[in-house]
Amino acid sequence: MVGPVAIRSSFGQLFSVSKVLASGGSRPTQSFSPDATANHPMDRRRKQLIIISCLFLAIGTSVLYSSVARHPFIDFDDQYYVTNNAILQAGLNWKVFIWSFNAGYAQNWHPLTWLSHALDCQLYGLNPAGHHLTNLVLHVLNVVILFLLLLGATGAIGRSLLVAALFAIHPLNVETVAWVAERKSTLSTFFFLLALGAYGWYAHSPNLKRYLALAALFLLGLAAKPMVITLPFVLLLLDFWPLKRIQGWDPLSAPSRKAHEPDEKVGFKKSASKPDSAFSQASFSRLVLEKLPLLALCAGSAALTIVAQRTVAIRSLESFPINVRLENAIYAYAMYLWKAFWPTQLAVYYPHPGNTLAAWRVAVAALFLAAACVLVWRERWTRQYLVTGWLWYLGVMVPVIGLVQVGDQARADRYAYIPLIGIFVMAVWGATDWADSKRIGFGWRVATAAIILAVLSLLTARQIGYWRSEYDLWTHDLEVAPGSPLAISNLGDALNKMGRAEEALPFLEKSVRLLPADSVRHGNLAVDLVQCSRLQDAIPEYEAAISLTREPAVQSHYYESLAAVYDALEDYPKVRSNYRQALKVNPERTADMVQWLTQSVAAKPSAPRYVELGILLQETGKLSEARAAYEQALKLDPKLKQATEYLAALAQKEK
Repeated sequence: MVGPVAIRSSFGQLFSVSKVLASGGSRPTQSFSPDATANHPMDRRRKQLIIISCLFLAIGTSVLYSSVARHPFIDFDDQYYVTNNAILQAGLNWKVFIWSFNAGYAQNWHPLTWLSHALDCQLYGLNPAGHHLTNLVLHVLNVVILFLLLLGATGAIGRSLLVAALFAIHPLNVETVAWVAERKSTLSTFFFLLALGAYGWYAHSPNLKRYLALAALFLLGLAAKPMVITLPFVLLLLDFWPLKRIQGWDPLSAPSRKAHEPDEKVGFKKSASKPDSAFSQASFSRLVLEKLPLLALCAGSAALTIVAQRTVAIRSLESFPINVRLENAIYAYAMYLWKAFWPTQLAVYYPHPGNTLAAWRVAVAALFLAAACVLVWRERWTRQYLVTGWLWYLGVMVPVIGLVQVGDQARADRYAYIPLIGIFVMAVWGATDWADSKRIGFGWRVATAAIILAVLSLLTARQIGYWRSEYDLWTHDLEVAPGSPLAISNLGDALNKMGRAEEALPFLEKSVRLLPADSVRHGNLAVDLVQCSRLQDAIPEYEAAISLTREPAVQSHYYESLAAVYDALEDYPKVRSNYRQALKVNPERTADMVQWLTQSVAAKPSAPRYVELGILLQETGKLSEARAAYEQALKLDPKLKQATEYLAALAQKEK
């Protein structure tokens, strides 16, 4: 019962925070308090402005991303999450519920994400439009919630609106919204932001009920994607600014500030000896202790994630030594920032440079990050938003920065979805302070913001367009990273699906040369070779794929494909031996194999294929059906010796 209550309560607080902002000051006097609204009448114009801002964000974001409803699924993780996941395609049921919590499938433990995909399958089937629209709705909700959170914590409508707008339309976030498999990011962020709202509610008047609401929302976020594991750290940052809950850390009482010294640039007033705080305050150590129960949830989530990823996804120190990880992490931090301010040449996959990253690049990145840290430290009392924004960016990025290397990518746009909120806050609040100091008028500010948002919208619209097909996506990826093995392979796959097998062949052959230990690359090349009628060349590729994979279901599929190749070559003993191996490594696929081959033979009947079907049926113990298949083969080709021999052997066996 806690979960629904928590969600309902957080929504209530989010949509009531603006009711206490009549004064227009830098801080609300009773934020997050439903009771306070009765004692603070709202200015009608301000209320209308807040509603219009929410509608502007929701409608603008929806229009910009509306084209995703016409996009297909992408055979890049979408097959694990939807298109090839027969369990989730059944919709919501107890079997799916239990599987979601027990599965480490796709190298992740995120049961809530699995359940959301199952719900989509129940509602929309395999129509990609519905799945894409769910992602878009979640993104729109995240945008509006972010605006209301910033508004409730700071009282600054314009700045909160601009931060939310940047979050809504920034090109780096396209990957998260336009990719069905990234549901985990939009969904986890939804609960992450609601948890922040619940924390504001709790911080106003701490009690067990409100803390449990916070914990429940955090748990839901972890169950969607473990990246939100940094929430306790984020809450401490919010305690510093804008909630100002840490006793003795007031800017005016800080030792580096002259007592009660006015500072017009940041809005401190000479007459105020202490800022008016709407939130309960405590010592720093007390606030740290307050977060310990949440850290226990973090530990549990981390353990489950490691178990899910340890066998396949997490790379060893031999593959990526610690010095390589540190160098790439420093460079990645700088590159995310560069792309935040110059968001062009974005790709789905950035290959990890390994030990080839130039030392000067790492040095420049390190110097830049160090300089930023020094600047933030110097301004820690006068511009506290810089501390929160910068440490938000650095800290929230830690789980995905590559110190624990998962996969072979150097970085990913989707990892910046939450972290860049900190940078947006720094940029917007900093630009406003600068504009105030220069006495720049309101009209110029609006015009500048409009131009920035217009440019970002155009870049985002272009980036969304790359997701309209696999061919467009991987062609663009290859332009950004010409040597990317994944882009080369996936472009070849896309060409193959378009019926352009000959064009796909050089890409798939190159991907095998670049990734000789990758079973998927060998398997994809084998498929293309078969379509190019190079059956003998396909056999060693299938055999390599079988030897390189440890997943029984995948091995079984490759054995099944090998059987089909040998059937085309009329090498029936090999057909039998490969079907036997397929059934041995994964007996659970028996019914699926029989059903698929039966339907395939019925669609394109031939004597050799009926022999193949007879062999499979015989290996599964369906002797009468096998006999019927052999007899059908002889009807189509009475001279087919193998059908006669197998039919006679079967008759002898039945005696």
